[in-house]
Amino acid sequence: MSFLDDFRNLDRNNIGGWPQSVKTTFTVLAAVVILFFGWWFKISNQQNDLASLASQEVQLKQQFVKQQERAVNLDALKKQLSEMQDMLRQMLRQLPSKTEMPQLLVDVSQTALSAGLQTDLFQPEPETVKEFYAVKPIKLKMIGTYNQFGTFISGVASLPRVVILTMHDVSLRPLGATGNKPAPGGLLELNGTVQTYRYIEDDEGGKGAAAGKGGGK
Repeated sequence: MSFLDDFRNLDRNNIGGWPQSVKTTFTVLAAVVILFFGWWFKISNQQNDLASLASQEVQLKQQFVKQQERAVNLDALKKQLSEMQDMLRQMLRQLPSKTEMPQLLVDVSQTALSAGLQTDLFQPEPETVKEFYAVKPIKLKMIGTYNQFGTFISGVASLPRVVILTMHDVSLRPLGATGNKPAPGGLLELNGTVQTYRYIEDDEGGKGAAAGKGGGK
């Protein structure tokens, strides 16, 4: 009787009476099945966890290298930041000081008159103090030609102190123009708010910081 015949003639209700070769084969197969499912449910999950941890290890190594590079360059970056701050302060010191601001406003107004502009409104507003500088808004309403406005801007740029004028909500439109008809005399009307700036002096440091925080609310 062959080995296959032994399997065909097995009595499922009498496992103890099976031939020894069949019992051995069945035991080996059962062990293989148990090991396979044990690997599938346990070892496979562990391999997934291992792969995830390996990926995290790569990311952590990359982060460590970046942090190490930053740590190595930290002193150089601090020195560079300090130099940039000193440069900024030097540039800001070219702006008018607190005591020079009133005369500066007079000079700007006189420059507009010298350029031939009609100044209907020149109203300085309360300043806002930032960390390193203060902002002085000025409400304007001026009337003049294109060339007169160009002369005004050129004159402001020629003042002894550095004067920065930035436009905010400013409109420049032809005066008295109707439909397709041009404005009489080529006049333009400038209406809105400009801002000029001054630097914060050393004795204003504490006040400037406090005002800057208050202005940000």
